[in-house]
Amino acid sequence: MKWMIASDLHGSYYYAQQLQQAFEREQADRLLFLGDLLYHGPRNDLPRDYAPKKVIPLLNSLAPKLLCVRGNCDAEVDQMVLNFPVLADYAVLPVGQRLVYLNHLPPLAPGDILLHGHTHVPAWTNFGQGSLYLNPGSVSIPKESTAHSYMTLEGNTACWKTMEGACYHQLQL
Repeated sequence: MKWMIASDLHGSYYYAQQLQQAFEREQADRLLFLGDLLYHGPRNDLPRDYAPKKVIPLLNSLAPKLLCVRGNCDAEVDQMVLNFPVLADYAVLPVGQRLVYLNHLPPLAPGDILLHGHTHVPAWTNFGQGSLYLNPGSVSIPKESTAHSYMTLEGNTACWKTMEGACYHQLQL
């Protein structure tokens, strides 16, 4: 199964369209979204073409392919307009012999993977007892001079990609 992984759209219609195009280009089976779909948050500048009302139908069209966890800017009011669950605090995916946790710092067993959004900065860092921290960066508001980005996870291979689809970092899990 091929997963496309993204985070921190923050209501940008421009980047929602790019995300949809990238999802189609990747021919991924599912889009895993790590939160912050519609609202930009009080600490962020408005992203390009901030238009949550236009983002809603675009995301709803992808509903059968989406798996989302809640970000710090997601609220119950978002769930009222979206046709897929967005308020789960975590999800767990088996990848080979490992588990991938999608959440804010869940309890990890040695060797497990934490897949996390929120920082707007791509990351692939070993920590603890062989555990791995992965972050796809941000679709619409990247920070620390990083690219607008997402990840794919296919088999045991993770790849960080620009919105145009260029893989700039690949990692075997």
